[in-house]
Amino acid sequence: MAWAMFPETSLTVTKGQPRTINSSGTAMRSFCADCGTGLFYRNAAVLPGLVDVQSATLDDPEALPPTVQVQTAERLDWMLHLHELPEFARFPS
Repeated sequence: MAWAMFPETSLTVTKGQPRTINSSGTAMRSFCADCGTGLFYRNAAVLPGLVDVQSATLDDPEALPPTVQVQTAERLDWMLHLHELPEFARFPS
């Protein structure tokens, strides 16, 4: 999952009301109350004043290509080779 980080004060929800749960102490996860899609992550203790937005939920996610990889300490070894696997634009037949 790719995330885009913004100052929390710049986040505006223009439609609907996300549901937020405290998932682990200071971690607050927000998602669409209608379909369950993950939307935001906030953790004031670790990332004060910032909000992570799941980039695939943006109107134009192509406008924010990744510039860094963060939290790679627990990355599975096989993830380093994903680019070598066959690709399918849709489910394979």
